[in-house]
Amino acid sequence: MDQVAFRSDTVLSDVHLLLPNARHLMARLNSVGQPVFVSKFRILREEEQLEVQDSVKSDLGVLLDEDGDLVVTRKPNRMVCDREKIHPVILSQAGEAVSDEEDDEAEDKECAKDIIRIEHTMATPLEDVGKQIWRGAFLLSDFILSHPAVFQEATVLELGAGTGLASIIMARVAKKVYCTDVGEDLLSMCQRNVALNSHYTEPAAERGVKVRQLDWTADDFLTDADAEFGWSEEEVADLHDNTTFVIAADVCYDDDLTDALFQTLYRITSNLRSPSTAYFSIEKRLNFTLRHMDVSCEAYNHFRLCLKQLADMKDGKMKFTVEPVPCSFPQSFQYERVDQLELWKVSASAV
Repeated sequence: MDQVAFRSDTVLSDVHLLLPNARHLMARLNSVGQPVFVSKFRILREEEQLEVQDSVKSDLGVLLDEDGDLVVTRKPNRMVCDREKIHPVILSQAGEAVSDEEDDEAEDKECAKDIIRIEHTMATPLEDVGKQIWRGAFLLSDFILSHPAVFQEATVLELGAGTGLASIIMARVAKKVYCTDVGEDLLSMCQRNVALNSHYTEPAAERGVKVRQLDWTADDFLTDADAEFGWSEEEVADLHDNTTFVIAADVCYDDDLTDALFQTLYRITSNLRSPSTAYFSIEKRLNFTLRHMDVSCEAYNHFRLCLKQLADMKDGKMKFTVEPVPCSFPQSFQYERVDQLELWKVSASAV
């Protein structure tokens, strides 16, 4: 197999960089030739959640070196369970590897209810970051798992779902989840992830997760009957009649897309029959920019500006209330919950 070429704008999620999985093997090549990996993530038990919290508390002290400079911890000092550092293994497609079906069958026999399996890519160009797993998706999933009664029997729309992790977690308690993004390859991956985790969403299988295309830059839903991930008229009506929650995990990294996100949020919530609540997770990423000649958080700052504009909006039709959500809820997945991770709540209602 040819070596993967890294472009100048190639990015790699900290989830894949800091927490290698015991099972982290290349499963296939997607339609655009990118290696696709399968990773397993276990939902932590209550005693393990407490151990994570204790570990975080022990790491809160600021460490300085002999010159007084801050010592930055690059990865968690303690792990919930001991793991070998196993790096991704690329399998030759020409080799005699176990078939997907055989591998899945063997995995299903030992797969417990608390194991989530996700197909994803590793390093991607910026426009394909939705094919990776990001800490914001874990933060939002933690919140859902910590507040199941809030979402019980709800109809939920996820914007920019990426690999579909948050939608899969939501499907355990919600009545129906519309898991949306753009790009046939990404949506196909998302659909595969929903199927991979049918053991987890089984109680809601008859209602389940609907993977659909939703382009923030388009004015309407894709209702082409020939489109694989198009909407039926019944689904559009169901979305407008029954949706009470909108979620999005770490989707604000480009100002134009963030503007389109908030325009989509307004367009959809203003057409819902009932008041709705949106939850946005975001990671405040620090970058050095030549324009400022300093460290800045441009994407995050634009996200906050859009939140303020939404809260200040007075169009006589909709009222939006914006508030931060304290991230003090239990951590149900093994990842580094850094201080830069935030969760925001937006309540929408007609005037």
